[in-house]
Order: sequence, then C-alpha cells, then structure tokens
Amino acid sequence: MGEVVLRAKLAEAGLAGVEVTSSGTGGWHVGDRMDPRAAAALARRGYDGSAHRARRFERSWDRDLILAMDSGHLETLNRYGAAAQLFARDDVPDPYYGEDDGFDDVLAQIEKAADQWVDRLRDQA
Repeated sequence: MGEVVLRAKLAEAGLAGVEVTSSGTGGWHVGDRMDPRAAAALARRGYDGSAHRARRFERSWDRDLILAMDSGHLETLNRYGAAAQLFARDDVPDPYYGEDDGFDDVLAQIEKAADQWVDRLRDQA
C-alpha cells in the first residue's frame, strides 16, 4: 500500500518523476498481487493497486532512498548494508492476520507518512 500511496501523492505534488518501488525483506508471495483486502482499502480511498506484484529486496539494487515500514524491516535492511530509514514515525503494523478494517487503519497511517515524505522530497527538489 505504501508504494501505491506514495507514488500517487508524489504525482499530485508534481513529483511524478520520482520512481517508487516496493519490496519485502522475505520471499513470501513473490510475484503475487497484493492482498485483496489491501486493494479494497486502497480502492475505497481512490487508489489503484492492481499493478502491484510482490518482490523481494535485492542488495544489488541502487536506490537513493530506502524506507522500512517497521523497525524489524529496518534492522534487516541495515544488516544488508542498505542505508534505510523508517517510513513513518511509528512502526506501520502488518494488517495481514487481522480484520479487514485493519487495512483501512494502516492506510490512514501510510497516507499521513506519505504526505510527510512528499514535503521532504519537494524541499529537496
């Protein structure tokens, strides 16, 4: 959800040239579409997550900015040698094992953090 939201918000801010991708720290679900509950939460807020496919983070990727959704992912990425930062001030929880409304709650947190990243990136542009 973070990739979809951040890309959309960057485009709205006139920063569509910023490339946004996402990946996981584990190989689960590689190649799969996003969880239908995540796609539904995004659609309710006007986002389209249909193009998303799960990928695993590769150490060889050259990225200007790497954002981790939680401190566990941050620790893993740092062990890989990636200079990662947290996406949000607080860990973004994984709603996968919870109820459907958890995806809406997480989406609200992602939108808030994405707005803050757009402001930071706009200031650097």
